[in-house]
Amino acid sequence: MNEELINDLSKNLGRVKANTMADDVEMKLRQYLKKMSLKPGDPLPKETDLAEALGVSRNVVREALSRLRMLGMIETRKRKGAVLASPDILLAFERVLDPLLIDDLTLRDIFELRLVLEMGLADLLYARMKDEDIDELEKIANNEINKDKSFLVKNEIAFHGKLYEMTGNGTLKRFQIMLLPIFAYVITRVDKPYSGKVDHRRLVDILRNGTKEDFKIGMYEHLKPHFDRL
Repeated sequence: MNEELINDLSKNLGRVKANTMADDVEMKLRQYLKKMSLKPGDPLPKETDLAEALGVSRNVVREALSRLRMLGMIETRKRKGAVLASPDILLAFERVLDPLLIDDLTLRDIFELRLVLEMGLADLLYARMKDEDIDELEKIANNEINKDKSFLVKNEIAFHGKLYEMTGNGTLKRFQIMLLPIFAYVITRVDKPYSGKVDHRRLVDILRNGTKEDFKIGMYEHLKPHFDRL
């Protein structure tokens, strides 16, 4: 082994305590990645070098690397070994956001989070929306007349989903899609869909002819029945 390399790794990583080796190795690897300013695609030291530098077994290093791999922080590539990856920050949420697996308090918190997000859409909407987007939103809103609860719930999801899409923010849109099961679950648990003073058609009219501030007020009035239930 390259003694100079191991000494440098030891200096940058530090040794670990025997009683929490996997946790300590994971933490030290995180610190090492930041300290060395590694970028996605940069290779990590070999498992054997890491093990010797840290004073632990290769199995412990492998377990720590496996944890980072599950988080999307590292990946394995042919002829390069383990390299730093660009983590998918929403992946873990996608795996657990099932209303049947979440308690009522958490469901409420997530639903409230969505309300807050929708109150903040105006700035992005007015910066990026297009006429054809508003036309499509209007079609969704006009479909709501004299429909049953099931259809209204689907249309509510379609309308607000289109608003997120119109922001042009991919992460925000993806997060909204993740919240759809939570949103639908909460909505369907009430006797009838809540409707504020401002309906979807009025929101469309504001987008066409009103200001950003008008939309913020309109969205609050639209969501007010939900806020009143908090």
